[in-house]
Amino acid sequence: MIKGHPLKGAFVDFIKEQKGSALFSYVEKVEEGDPIRFYENGKEWYKGERFYFKDRDAERIFAGLGSVSTIQSAKDNRFEDIEAQWDQLMSQASVHNPYDIYGTGPVAFGGFSFDPLQSQGEEWSRFASSFFYVPEMMMTVYNGDTYITVNMICEEQDSELLFDRIEKRKQTILSHMQHPSEKESVLMELRTGDTCAWKQSVQSAVDEIERDDELKKVVLARKVTAVFDGTVPSDRVLRRLDEGQPDSFVFAIEAMDSCFLGASPERLVKKRAQTVLTTCLAGSTARGATAEEDTELADALLNDGKNRIEHDYVVQMIRHEMQKMCHRVTVPKEPVVMKVRDIQHLYTPVIGEAAEEDSILRFVQTLHPTPALGGLPGEKALRVIRELEGMDRGFYAAPVGWMDYRKNGEFAVAIRSGLVVQNEAFLYAGCGVVRDSNPETELEETNMKLRPMLRAIGGGNE
Repeated sequence: MIKGHPLKGAFVDFIKEQKGSALFSYVEKVEEGDPIRFYENGKEWYKGERFYFKDRDAERIFAGLGSVSTIQSAKDNRFEDIEAQWDQLMSQASVHNPYDIYGTGPVAFGGFSFDPLQSQGEEWSRFASSFFYVPEMMMTVYNGDTYITVNMICEEQDSELLFDRIEKRKQTILSHMQHPSEKESVLMELRTGDTCAWKQSVQSAVDEIERDDELKKVVLARKVTAVFDGTVPSDRVLRRLDEGQPDSFVFAIEAMDSCFLGASPERLVKKRAQTVLTTCLAGSTARGATAEEDTELADALLNDGKNRIEHDYVVQMIRHEMQKMCHRVTVPKEPVVMKVRDIQHLYTPVIGEAAEEDSILRFVQTLHPTPALGGLPGEKALRVIRELEGMDRGFYAAPVGWMDYRKNGEFAVAIRSGLVVQNEAFLYAGCGVVRDSNPETELEETNMKLRPMLRAIGGGNE
């Protein structure tokens, strides 16, 4: 047995005092670590129960292994139900965290499907419509410092053996931080779907907008399926996204033999104490081949009527919702251009001040889906999407992120993403349809948005 850990005695005492199972959590600061390698090296023990999340500024990075508690909900009030289950777990927890660092200690990582009323596609069968892991162990890197959180659901029987087993496994993973090799699979087929039918759906959405003065925007997405000659190495895909998209949120979450992952430029919401940040991101164009062309495209985007209208719809909705939840809201008067590797977007940040005890899930529930991913007005746009899109988005374009035991956290909007299932990768991209949208132009926009994931899975640069 491991004798010297300073918290082992506290753990044993906690177990003796409990009547039934409860969560015991502790945090340690360790030498510099690599979260990607931590994620990779945990595969031997935790494959099918791992997650990774890097925020857009690389300020905070998580890698989680295992699940001591999986929180799921298929109820109509799924946000409240997930919150209640999390609160119940934490109400009996013993947390030993000497560090005032957000994202250490007990964290639940996961997300919500885009539309729980949509019939579930076979490829999404491993994911519940609301799905969160509480990891057995987690690495958090914040501003260059590295922390390890260990969580255990404890029973009195064999409690010391449990503590020793997890400590030994943690030490093994941390001491073998070598990049593992994975065999590269070969792309055999890329199924782009019926693009003519998809363009007709775009035109149908335009027609619906013209008939209905209340309907302003509908976001339509399409799916591309890549088929390989063997299992798609999702760890390698994640590493490519992490290295190739430094200005994006990078995320991965496994469910059995499936892995949903991506590199999104868009934050849904971030909460830290009283400060709440969200993003208006709508309207896009390509990157230029030269600096001069890039600037010309950015200027054209800022002055394009169709894209400015689309962006303004998002700003209006988010300002309205944030003002209902916050004491104070700050919104810039004009958007700026956000540049990522393949695309330029119109971008307006929004900052609110809320009550410290407000949960981040309250903001997630209110803001999802924004007009950037659903449309305007929301419920009417969702009905059109269900009628015209003909697929299950699953977690695509939905909230993916983390919440901690102090009501804080961060969720990205899971765009530029895909689902890997054994030898197939399902990739998704969408566009905002408004009154003057052109179906051919919108198809080209989705092709541009598919490039990051196509490149990451090994499907080429185009």
